[in-house]
Amino acid sequence: MREMPTETSSRRVSPPKQLSDNPVVRVLDDARAEVKVRARGAYPPGPQSFSFGRTLQAARDPLPLLLSLYEEYGPIFSARLLHHPVIFALGPEANHFITVAHPENFHWRESSFGDLIPLLGDGLLTIDDAYHDRAREIMMPAFHREQVSASVAAMTAEATPAIERLRPGQVVDVYAWMRGVAMRIAMRALLGLDPDEAGKGAAAAEHFERALGFYGTDFHLRLLRGPGSPFSKMTRSRAVLDEIVYGEIAQRRARPDPDKMDILSLLIGVRDEAGEGFADKEVRDQVMTLMFAGHDTSTSTLTFMMHELARHPDVLAKLCEEQDQVLGDDAPDIDRLEREMPYLEMVLDEVLRLYPPAWIGPRRAVRDFEFIGHSISRGAYVNYCSWASHRLPEVFPDPEAFIPERFSRERKAALPRGAYVPFGGGRRICIGKRFGQIEVKLVATMLLQRLRLDAMPGRVMTVRQMPTLSHRGGLEMRVLPRQ
Repeated sequence: MREMPTETSSRRVSPPKQLSDNPVVRVLDDARAEVKVRARGAYPPGPQSFSFGRTLQAARDPLPLLLSLYEEYGPIFSARLLHHPVIFALGPEANHFITVAHPENFHWRESSFGDLIPLLGDGLLTIDDAYHDRAREIMMPAFHREQVSASVAAMTAEATPAIERLRPGQVVDVYAWMRGVAMRIAMRALLGLDPDEAGKGAAAAEHFERALGFYGTDFHLRLLRGPGSPFSKMTRSRAVLDEIVYGEIAQRRARPDPDKMDILSLLIGVRDEAGEGFADKEVRDQVMTLMFAGHDTSTSTLTFMMHELARHPDVLAKLCEEQDQVLGDDAPDIDRLEREMPYLEMVLDEVLRLYPPAWIGPRRAVRDFEFIGHSISRGAYVNYCSWASHRLPEVFPDPEAFIPERFSRERKAALPRGAYVPFGGGRRICIGKRFGQIEVKLVATMLLQRLRLDAMPGRVMTVRQMPTLSHRGGLEMRVLPRQ
């Protein structure tokens, strides 16, 4: 495996402190933290009384709650959810403050991202400070243009037969269909495994889906421990995944192949300027995090795109006109998808405005700070929310409407900083952003070159929030011929 140097410092950094996965310990920690926060000052205004109804709404349908509290209290407010208060900061200024201007005020690990540690370990989503910065710098070469371009072959190889199996007149759950395609792409492009290989590829896909299922269960069920609990089922699938991934790491370290371009192989081979790379556990944790962040978000985005295109035939017609002019019957490639199809880019941007998969940015304050006249104490939970911020009418007029043209080059450049943050921002912006965008553009374009997807009469799309913004109960659509 060739080495891929980076500019990271050779100074070794300590791994992060391990958090308890015992829910009782977490609740007690939250209670102690609240006492300390209140001793140093007050929370921003907002409903502070215990309310199971408010907690249930936050878990099942948070958008109306957050927008109503924004209308009542302004860009920063707090609300007690279950056993502890949470501060929300909404709007462009808040998004920029948290993600770009003052990220040093916050940690991800001690927020609700810590709930992901039992499955993902210490990956980019669950680490902070110097340990995060070192990991990100080492990983960056794995997401350079040539590596993403190499992944396009895997995307095309998996999307082609999946699309060919669709037949006009068929009713298909688009969410389940895309989830299958995205998982197979992840197996090939991220892990370098054949998803049809019964011994490893198929098993890894099956158990990764089973493990992810834990985060889609109701909150109170995720608190349970012991035999038969969702947590126990997740840990069993995690053990199978670990056996497969660690086995692959050992095999590739023993017999490196310079021609392998999957992300797992690249993470094994990357080195910093001092010649140091990732330990086995670091490779495992980072690739599991990429699996989680990659296939789940691509699935949701493609499905929401098909939903909106079916509702807006004028947008679909304009998109297909651009597609025909640029590609004709040719297969899409990365250069034309990125450089010659601006309307496709606008459609994707508008989908991500309305339905950002990573819809919430949970943080925990690690130092005292002030924001628009409010003093926030260390230890407080502070969340920004792209889903709510993207629907503020003073930022995006007629926010519920699907209008790709609002993301023309000129109008996008005129947006306030922090207005549009589907991938976060600053030094922690999603490392796989380009990989995910290419995957969605490629699959959508290949699908629309052959077929159309029509909404089912009377079908109402509802949204769920965990683990990412997606369709509750899937999304059935009818397959139609292209013309």
